Amino acid sequence: MPLICFASPKGGVGKTTLTANLADALQREGRRVMVMDFDPQNTLRLHFGVPLTDMGGFTADLPRRPDWRSCVRETASGVKVLPHGAMELRGALGLAAALERDPELLAAPMRSILSDPGLTVIADTSPGPSHALAVLVPMASMVIAVLQAEAISAALIPDIDSGRFLGSGTMAALFAGRLRVVLNEVDLNSRLSRAAADAVARHLGPRLLGAVTRDETMAEALAMQKLVQEIAPDSRAAEDIRGIARAVEAALPAAPEGFSMGWGAR
Repeated sequence: MPLICFASPKGGVGKTTLTANLADALQREGRRVMVMDFDPQNTLRLHFGVPLTDMGGFTADLPRRPDWRSCVRETASGVKVLPHGAMELRGALGLAAALERDPELLAAPMRSILSDPGLTVIADTSPGPSHALAVLVPMASMVIAVLQAEAISAALIPDIDSGRFLGSGTMAALFAGRLRVVLNEVDLNSRLSRAAADAVARHLGPRLLGAVTRDETMAEALAMQKLVQEIAPDSRAAEDIRGIARAVEAALPAAPEGFSMGWGAR
């Protein structure tokens, strides 16, 4: 039942890569996990080996009210994937307008998905505020904001503190307490990167779940359409992600045993 939303105040911070690899780490810890892609780039599926030619998905088809069960992709990792689906700019604008008019297009299937108490759902959202994020955050047990260990991260701290990047109004302030942060691509050889990471860590305190060291194996895993623990389980990045998974586990309810999804997937 727990829903974890990955979000970020800005793009290009490695949010989707972390979403995929944390999902894999939690699956390895014994949870049943499904990831959902709400980013129009439609790249989350690639980390799990879903074929490049498979352009279908769930989110892109929301205005037509698809049965989410028919959109699930099984993967070798055991993590179930609900891809976004291919979408052009006009379609993305139409989807945003449809969700603004009728949030139940997403809220109803999410309630169905989250009704399984043995399932952990991880959603990868597009950078910044969005209509999908506005629907998801009130349902979420945790929102994980991803920042890179760079100078601009310090400037983004007010957005993290206030939850402003979740959207405007009282919703952001109300749910900012569920926010946790992961620092990505900490370059141990860069004084600036280390200083930025230290400054963010001191400010956030226990809201910081952990940090991931810059490691080429992350990019190599994506190039191979695999997960970092598949190709380099002893790498620093894999170790860092396992540490973050343990921190998430400690903050979430225990995974129930003996539950079965009871629905088919292709």
